[in-house]
Amino acid sequence: MTVQNAHLRLGVNIDHVATVRNARGGADPDPVRAALLVQNAGGDGITLHLREDRRHIRDADLDAVMAAVTLPVNLEMAATSEMSRIALSHRPHAVCIVPERREERTTEGGLNVLADEDRLRDFIAPLREARARVSLFIAPDEAQVEAAARAGAQVVELHVGAYAEHCAAREDAARDGELRKLFAAAALAQELGLEVHAGHGLNFANVGPIAAIPEVVELNIGHFLIGEALFVGLESAIREMRHQMNLARL
Repeated sequence: MTVQNAHLRLGVNIDHVATVRNARGGADPDPVRAALLVQNAGGDGITLHLREDRRHIRDADLDAVMAAVTLPVNLEMAATSEMSRIALSHRPHAVCIVPERREERTTEGGLNVLADEDRLRDFIAPLREARARVSLFIAPDEAQVEAAARAGAQVVELHVGAYAEHCAAREDAARDGELRKLFAAAALAQELGLEVHAGHGLNFANVGPIAAIPEVVELNIGHFLIGEALFVGLESAIREMRHQMNLARL
């Protein structure tokens, strides 16, 4: 039986604070300051994506954020030997393994766990031994959910990007089809003993139906909140997102 989690956690990805800093160089704006604002505004976690090319968050940012905040830190990373070494040395609360290509502007899809199951199982094992909570970022596909469970993940983060795109394009039938996939994948994940998160492309207008999926316990949102912060401030943006999430759980 599905039990809806009363408090839906909000993880805030602060990568694009670093993107703005890196556009000019120097130290401003400071990702640590953003992380502290997230903490003060009632966020439940900080997400950082340390990419191979260090296009936004850098190694020193990870060190500084982990030292500054008491919130759990979720390190997004590719399944490479370099990133494994960094995760094992820093020991963040959680590790979310994502696909990564140098030419992409953002993470464009979910991991193909089915095609890489054995390698991912070997990659996950030492992270779990180090007590990191390991998540796999996957499409809402039931075969991928099953593969994630077999590979040893404790969490799946469902990629909701296709849903978000159909919302933006006002393609109602396609949007509803994606929602059905998300509901089915979340239900299966919980049945298999996996914790369920969701993220990618969420904003005030489209977050409600995702927040209402009963098995989902955490949303990870970054780009929209950092963009909205330019107009209303980061704390206000986070509080409004929390409000929208709470409405969906009434």
